[in-house]
Amino acid sequence: MSSPTPSTGLWSHAREILRQSWPVLISSWAGIVFGVMDTAMAGHASAADLQIMALAASIYITVFVGLMGVVHALIPIIAQHFGAGRYTEVGQTWGQGVWMALGLSLAGAAAMLFPDVWLLLSGDVEPVVREGVTWYLRALVLALPATLMFRTIYALGTAVSRPKTVMVINLLSVGFKFLFNWIFIFGKLGMPALGAAGAGLSTAVVGWMTLLAGLWAIRHDSFYLRFRPHLGRPQWASQKELLRLGLPMGGSYLIEVGAFTFMALLIAREGMFISGGHQIMSNLAALCYMMPMAVGIATASLTAQAIGARDLPRARSTGRAGVCIVVLGATLTASFLVLAKQPILRLYTDEVQVAIVAAALLQLLPWFHLADALQCIGSYLLRAYKVAVVPLLLQIVALSGLGLIGGWWLGFGPAAGALQPMLARLAPGAPVGAGSMWLMAFAGLTVSAVLLFAWYGHVVRSHLRSSQA
Repeated sequence: MSSPTPSTGLWSHAREILRQSWPVLISSWAGIVFGVMDTAMAGHASAADLQIMALAASIYITVFVGLMGVVHALIPIIAQHFGAGRYTEVGQTWGQGVWMALGLSLAGAAAMLFPDVWLLLSGDVEPVVREGVTWYLRALVLALPATLMFRTIYALGTAVSRPKTVMVINLLSVGFKFLFNWIFIFGKLGMPALGAAGAGLSTAVVGWMTLLAGLWAIRHDSFYLRFRPHLGRPQWASQKELLRLGLPMGGSYLIEVGAFTFMALLIAREGMFISGGHQIMSNLAALCYMMPMAVGIATASLTAQAIGARDLPRARSTGRAGVCIVVLGATLTASFLVLAKQPILRLYTDEVQVAIVAAALLQLLPWFHLADALQCIGSYLLRAYKVAVVPLLLQIVALSGLGLIGGWWLGFGPAAGALQPMLARLAPGAPVGAGSMWLMAFAGLTVSAVLLFAWYGHVVRSHLRSSQA
């Protein structure tokens, strides 16, 4: 397989994006299944294990997603090499990415080995829960190097338009994850029952299995032979290039993850039922986000390939096609959320009071998702051009400043209740605090999308002028 054939037709670019994005989407869903499986199985072990899982998983996800964002700098860099036909540089860059992943895993391990620092935010925690969180995170320290190195294989496959390899491995890993969870959590086949810590241990075992499978695939698939993927020695110049792009990308990932964490902590003040309704809203928002994320990753890799081939008109057309797909997909998703609200709620809960809160908040979700989808594709398109610092600054202002701080100010702070008249029109029955947080999050995403697309237009015009000079 070679680089995509240049074409000026919007539909041809859209077909290429869709062909590459659906395996990315399925891989993302497989990752979500891991979390759902851990929560459900730990919940059947004991109530304490469920709380351990909730606290420890939030710590791990925060650490992992931030580090994963840094590793994903490989995607535009490798894609530009691939588009330019610099196949040797593809393999060398991948090897440098493995070294970076190993270094990041040390930093992540240091953050996870001291859970008491994180648990200060949670107030008084039962000793058995605190101990369980500690052991769960220790098990995940073993998993972190494997999962981050596997992300380099994910980045390589995505950048060279070969995402199905990782998709197949991820789907197979779901079955092994269930098996090892059953063994380690409940103490089967002669193993001691480890509870939530067993879920962490099974993640570590499956993580190393998926890494070995990925390494085997790129060593034995003839498609990858042209790149000569190898580890080599660490090269400071390559590491600087990766970190220059990766650190702001990781920062953007952290802002998005931190937004949900911060909202959950604040909304918990309004009580168990409102917190439960917010959790349903958050989970649905995360599931819906997977579509624009998958399209964004595919669009960014194909756009970067065109940039590497110095075909800037194709890069611009590919970006337009990706935006069109995201707008159409987000519109369909938003329509589904409106039409299927009641069946969705029945799938999530039988608790009437939680369902009432969730139903009120879900009136905001279609609008939230549209804005979220647009800011997602905007950020990925800029990464294709290796632009990450300005998007990070824009997201800090829009998402953290307007969205989070503004949501706190109007929902729980000095101006609490100021948005009540607007909520009464847009989401009748929504709790003031939670509703204000979600409304300001929507406002932040909207501003972020506008700013990102404005900067994207500037970047595209600058590249076109430079190529014509």
